[in-house]
Parts: sequence; structure tokens; C-alpha cells
Amino acid sequence: MYTLVYSINNESEPKTVYINLTNACTNKCIFCLRDQKDDVCGREMWHDDNYTLDDIIVQFKQFEKSAKEVVFCGYGEPFLKKDMMKSFCEYLRKNYPNIKIRVNTNGHANAIYDYNVAEEFKELIDSVSISLNADNSILYDEICKPSINNGYEAMLNFTKACKDAGMQVSMSVVSGFDNIHKINIEKCEKIAKSFGAKFRNREFIKNGY
Repeated sequence: MYTLVYSINNESEPKTVYINLTNACTNKCIFCLRDQKDDVCGREMWHDDNYTLDDIIVQFKQFEKSAKEVVFCGYGEPFLKKDMMKSFCEYLRKNYPNIKIRVNTNGHANAIYDYNVAEEFKELIDSVSISLNADNSILYDEICKPSINNGYEAMLNFTKACKDAGMQVSMSVVSGFDNIHKINIEKCEKIAKSFGAKFRNREFIKNGY
């Protein structure tokens, strides 16, 4: 069975557990780890989305005693498997009410589905980390190569929607991945703060984890 649930650095009792829902994504970021390698800490990340909720639950069981936080983050955009993510969130809320739930996302969900997905998940998700990656749409398009129109604006609008839904929100950039794309970290941090979001500058890690 391919990897749906994993931990970083192969911890035996991880506090943070990651859910790899899909390999599909509306971005093709030039720094993306999945274009460099097929695994995270030796766990194969590629799969064909042909799985069930029970498959996720079975893999999660190996981490249930130590898990304090579940993060939807893998080799794709979690909201593209929105219904499956919702089902697993509901399972966690029912069976593990003390576990915090976070989604790492490119922020395109509302544009993909053409309604306010953040409102739908406001009782299920504690926090979101949204990939900002640039301080303007031109640079964003160069770095993230979105397949949807107005991807940068869609990401900013989703950030506001998540804040309005009462979620904890952080915005992040990846820096240091090449010498061509100059990201203005100060401007990006100001954008995050304008939404009342936390900000994180993630230094590029060659070959990832």
C-alpha cells in the first residue's frame, strides 16, 4: 500500500502526523520537492488516488497514541480531495477530539469549487498554512505556475475567507531555491500581517527530508 499517512524523519512516536491525500495540484511550483525525489524519509509519496477512508484510518492507527496534530500535506493540494479530507476530519473530531487539524494549501480551494470552502470546514480545521510565495501576481505566476486563472488573487481571497471562518492562518514563502527569482520577504510579511496571519519564511531544503 502506498503512503497515505506518514511522519517526518521516521519518528516512532511522532506528535505531528501528515496525510498525503493526492498528487494532483493546481500549481507546479519550480521549487517543489516532488520534482526532485519520489519519497519523504523513504516513504513513497506517489499514488493514484485509488483508496478509501478506511485505508487512511488503517495507516493512521500506527500513530494514534502519539499524534497531537494531523496535517494534510503531501505531494499535492489537499483540497482537491475535499470530500475525503472532510470525511477524515469528521472521523478525527469524533474519535480524537484533542488532536489539532491543519491543512497546508496553495489557497485555490474557493476558486476550484466556486463557493466558500473555508466556511464549510470552519468546524473541522483548526488552522491553515497558505503558500504565499510572492508579493505580486507576476512573480507568483513565474514561481508557482498556476493552472487556474488569477491564482494569486484566488489565494489571497481564500486567506481572507479562512480568517473570516475563525481559523488560525499563517502564510509562507520558500526562499533561496535559485538566484533568479528575488522574493521580497519584507513585503510578503506585510501582506501576511495585513490579513492578520502569521508569516513564515521557509528556507529551501535541497533534496527535502
